[in-house]
Amino acid sequence: MMARSSHRTPLATFAAYGTLSFFVILALFPFFYMISLSLQSDADLSSGVPVLVPSVLQFSNYVAIWEKAPFARFILNSFIIAGGITALHLFFDPLVGYVFAKLEFLGKRAMFAALLSTLMLPFFIRMIPLYILTAKMGWLNTYQGLIMPFAMSAYGIFLMRQFIRPIPDDLLDAARLDGASEWRIYRSVVLPQLGPPMATLGLLTFVFQFNEFLWPLVVVSSVEMRPITTGLTLFNSEFFTQWNLTATGGVILFLPSFLLFVFMQRYFVQSVMTSGMK
Repeated sequence: MMARSSHRTPLATFAAYGTLSFFVILALFPFFYMISLSLQSDADLSSGVPVLVPSVLQFSNYVAIWEKAPFARFILNSFIIAGGITALHLFFDPLVGYVFAKLEFLGKRAMFAALLSTLMLPFFIRMIPLYILTAKMGWLNTYQGLIMPFAMSAYGIFLMRQFIRPIPDDLLDAARLDGASEWRIYRSVVLPQLGPPMATLGLLTFVFQFNEFLWPLVVVSSVEMRPITTGLTLFNSEFFTQWNLTATGGVILFLPSFLLFVFMQRYFVQSVMTSGMK
């Protein structure tokens, strides 16, 4: 039987690239429309017809958003909250992952199964007890109330455990024979090998928390403590929504996450490439 040729016909190649281009445009269209909204004037918004290309590029929206709301404070709050949670994750998640990966103790498997089971609980179920606990501790409308309930994550612990498990036990036993403590082994032997996965964990945690909306909406009561996500609600009223300023804030909200991904893309790719290696 004659082997089938591996070369595609021009029509098949055109169809493949055309299909891919269609889905790429479909996926990116909401983002492009958000940029278009951020550059539209009030006249474009009130025309009653969706405008894809603004009649006049209203770059003044990017100035007005700083004047009509304490947007600098919103950005600062977002960085403090997302940065604080990310720092706590990078400290606790690898440490707990090392304990579950390399140490033996009574009830280890049951505790790890219970930890993973929390991934199946929607946040809406955990939100009420978290709110009651935060209120009883006097942390409502504070940074610690926004940060401490998310100091660790079951996903981050599981991710770190999976990357720590392939580290040879003989290497750790040799360090123990040399008199190294478990903390010294973790700090000097295990942690230096977790660069790419920790960068991935930090990137995913920061992006998720930077875009978090529900918990700040529940916990924060003052305008000064709002992050960007809930701060944008200032441009919404009962009868009118300033969609151009809301979209402008959305573009500004997107930029830090995008730039962080660009700068850390190399570590993210290394983490994916080494995830299947022993």
